[in-house]
Amino acid sequence: MSNYVKVFTGNFIEVQRIFNELEKLGVCAVIKDESESGRLAGFGSSIQGFQEIHVHKDELNKTQSLLKKITTELQE
Repeated sequence: MSNYVKVFTGNFIEVQRIFNELEKLGVCAVIKDESESGRLAGFGSSIQGFQEIHVHKDELNKTQSLLKKITTELQE
């Protein structure tokens, strides 16, 4: 994932909302869920329920304004 950059970390609902909006923009985002990966492998995770969104470095500029808008709405 060296060509991908983490742009957001949050709970399942927040991540799904942002992921869907990124898809509408044509951005190919990746959701990383270490707790689910650990569970499937038989290990645990210290932070349950948090996921990360990663985007390719080439698409980073397209995502920044959308992320700013949505994170501002989430904080209200």
